[in-house]
Amino acid sequence: LSGGQKQRVALARALVKRPRLLLLDEPLGALDKKLRGAMQLELKRLQHEVGITFVIVTHDQEESLVMADRMAVLRDGKLLQCDTPHAVYEHPADRFVADFIGVMNFVPGKAAADGVLAADGTRIAGTVPS
Repeated sequence: LSGGQKQRVALARALVKRPRLLLLDEPLGALDKKLRGAMQLELKRLQHEVGITFVIVTHDQEESLVMADRMAVLRDGKLLQCDTPHAVYEHPADRFVADFIGVMNFVPGKAAADGVLAADGTRIAGTVPS
């Protein structure tokens, strides 16, 4: 069986008893990017079709943003933020959460009186804390 087929078989075995909650620990970690995307869609479809809650553990930020209705970011066992993926992305609780979500949350630049002067010369208006 291929990696994707093995994942489907394992998921089917887990769903046979119709649990209300299913813990999935890195369920797509061993799959290539193309198959991972297909399995993400299949998991979401199954979740809605069967009416089950998935708790998915993943270190893949893109996967968590795509798969989750709500996501929690933990560090050393401590909950740093729990919210919708959009809220976590748009308003990270701290620098660790922002960095975990991805480098797109950081703009290299210098503080100016009226905001930030980005490294590429773009001015970002705002107030800089003193």
